[in-house]
Amino acid sequence: MNEILLPILLVAGIGLVLGLGLAIASKVMAVPVDEKAEKITEVLPGANCGACGFSGCAGYAAALSSGKTDATNLCAPGGNKVSAEIAAILGTEAGAVLPTVAVVQCMGNSSNSEDKMNYQGVSSCRMASQLFGGAKECTYGCLGLGDCVDACEFDAIHICDGVARISTIACHSCKACVKACPKGLISMLPLNVTQATVLCKNHEKGAVARKHCKSACIGCMKCVKACEHGAVKVENFLATVDPEKCIGCGKCHEACPVGCIDLITPKG
Repeated sequence: MNEILLPILLVAGIGLVLGLGLAIASKVMAVPVDEKAEKITEVLPGANCGACGFSGCAGYAAALSSGKTDATNLCAPGGNKVSAEIAAILGTEAGAVLPTVAVVQCMGNSSNSEDKMNYQGVSSCRMASQLFGGAKECTYGCLGLGDCVDACEFDAIHICDGVARISTIACHSCKACVKACPKGLISMLPLNVTQATVLCKNHEKGAVARKHCKSACIGCMKCVKACEHGAVKVENFLATVDPEKCIGCGKCHEACPVGCIDLITPKG
């Protein structure tokens, strides 16, 4: 009987000692919980996009709780609602989140820009761009293989006729697509007012750019002359619009002979 009981007691004793050791270790090595940071994390959207400038939602919450930043309006996906909720937790005044939207600055669809080769590699813009700039004639244009689509957590981006297009309604301004595009074609534009933008990034001379894409900017300067507010300029054969000066009058849009200037309107 003792031969059976003794091993049982021995194992039970070891288990008790180990259990007490773990309990003590959990108290000694416990990491203090920042309840304020936890509450802020709960109201954040959880996109972990880094648009706030911190390492995801938890990083932003920790920075707010510790006083590293007092800006409640850095979460673009959360908008003014989240900013107000954060301010309520911190007991401060909420900052306004200026609405922005991601825009793909390219019109190189299958009708405007032809393919120069039949690409059969990995379905990734970043990979395809390493092979002679991609399959399209225009080496500046959208490759349409969906790196930005994969990066977007809000289903705001779809490939339409070989070019990525972003819904102004679904876009949460997280900037994940901006980081994902190897061509640097996606820009953030203010969405509180009507804004003109050039849907082209081609820096080749007009004749060459036009040969590669029917809607490429040809640097003709007509948009510059049409703008009465000095918002449009042409540098290195490409027109650009300064969002700080643009009033959304649409005159540059009307003057563009190739139709590569569009007007982005506020969310309805």
